[in-house]
Amino acid sequence: MKVVILAGGRGSRLSEETDLKPKPMVEIGGRPILWHIMKHYAHYGFKEFYIALGYRGEMIKRYFLDYNLMNSSMTINLTDGKISSHRNAPEDWLVHLIDTGIPTNTGGRLGRLKDFLADGTFMVTYGDGVGNVDLSRLLAFHRSQHRLATVTAVRPPARFGAIRLEGDLVPQFAEKSQTSEGWINGGYFVFEPAMLSYLRGDETSLEVDALEKIASDGQLAAYRHEDFWQPMDTLRDLRVLESLWQTGKPPWKVWQ
Repeated sequence: MKVVILAGGRGSRLSEETDLKPKPMVEIGGRPILWHIMKHYAHYGFKEFYIALGYRGEMIKRYFLDYNLMNSSMTINLTDGKISSHRNAPEDWLVHLIDTGIPTNTGGRLGRLKDFLADGTFMVTYGDGVGNVDLSRLLAFHRSQHRLATVTAVRPPARFGAIRLEGDLVPQFAEKSQTSEGWINGGYFVFEPAMLSYLRGDETSLEVDALEKIASDGQLAAYRHEDFWQPMDTLRDLRVLESLWQTGKPPWKVWQ
């Protein structure tokens, strides 16, 4: 199963971090959020990744070029410059790093990968959010619906604490992580190759152009995920994710 990660946007609302690095390289607990996303998919056995690069994509390339060396002990022979690692690769992933252009829209990035995705069902997600979606159940749901596309529907994160009032008293105060009403696009898509025909060019929006048309054709299913999901759109979101990581039990960490 191939997994596409859309990792080319500028992340302008997180400019404190993204002026110098692409958004997927912003760190949570000392690791890029991209790594957290990939660990999630790999936990469910999905280990072949196509990363659609754009803004500062060279930093993502460098990260993976150096990944084994930076995550293992090594010996360097200063006579000939030979480097040997002291252990096997820390991850058994196959990572394809594909340049998809800096101004390219989300659907356009996916469209540039058409030649790689024409041979079977594939998954797509964004490079700037985490959740504890059961990806095996998501895939099984998609196959049971016999549609071209499945989107994971999530509850939006609450921006403020919830206060329940009884007269002038507050019997309950809760810093809720998600609202209890409404659904939004949480990413974690599953697609059939035929959906690629809805992508017309670099300017195509996956959401506004392709998915709206797929939905109007009756070919878009929704997998409801009622548990944890959190985007990293703002500095506040980043701080929330970092604080959850520091608890030692972040809800998206399904791997050991």
